[in-house]
Amino acid sequence: MIDYSEHYNISYQDWNEPMSINPKILNILACPKCKSDVELTSDEKGLKCVKCHRVYPIKQEIPIMLIDEASIEPDRETKK
Repeated sequence: MIDYSEHYNISYQDWNEPMSINPKILNILACPKCKSDVELTSDEKGLKCVKCHRVYPIKQEIPIMLIDEASIEPDRETKK
């Protein structure tokens, strides 16, 4: 495996750090299952549907809005 961290000033540990999502993108995203709004989770690692409580993971600043990748977490806190 090639290590590009020297060239791009990143470390492999940075890939697992929570990353914020652009608020403009957050405003246009909807749950693919029920079409309701989504909110950023308090740990900034996912987007949670306000209606069906599915949490879609965020990986490297990209929300993975696939129903099969989501988990149902009614008790997970969100940022408001």
